[in-house]
Amino acid sequence: MPTPENPEPELTFDAFLQEVEPKLKRLLAFYRIPTEDAEDVLQQSLLALVYQWERVREPECWLLGTLKRNCLMYWRTNRRRIYSAVDSTILEVLSEPVAPSQERTDFLFDLESLLDRLPGRCRELLRLRFHFGYEPVEAARRLGYQMSSMGKITNRCLAALTRELLAAGLGREAELAVEEEPDPAQVGRR
Repeated sequence: MPTPENPEPELTFDAFLQEVEPKLKRLLAFYRIPTEDAEDVLQQSLLALVYQWERVREPECWLLGTLKRNCLMYWRTNRRRIYSAVDSTILEVLSEPVAPSQERTDFLFDLESLLDRLPGRCRELLRLRFHFGYEPVEAARRLGYQMSSMGKITNRCLAALTRELLAAGLGREAELAVEEEPDPAQVGRR
């Protein structure tokens, strides 16, 4: 880090940033981080490097690894938002007392047919949550799951339901959001 006696390390840090900039841009482009969010993700990584600068042996590798992790965390957070939106939207539709009975019946029929395509444990969990209105704690107790794992299981089941919704042609906006997310299995292979 720069000190008043030795301003040279600041120049070294600037030179380091200029040297690594193309790699950072490629990594952000590879993970398809939207331009409006890319600066925030990069700043987060750079701040972490500045705080750790004295302890980091290979700053370039460290920064690229940190940026990669932050990109993955960015998409994981966005994915959870989609699942939460599906979760709250379904609960709202099912709880609306003013919905016309035919519309509600059609929605329930469509939802049941989508649920039938899911694995057994997802079917049970989502029916308890959405059809019978169980809270997560009640559903965990009823299905024999640990409460600490309910969030993960629910997210996986909502992800499966979201995929079925998209396959059925519902929710074009959610489909676009999922298409923007890179496949984590393919990330390390390029």
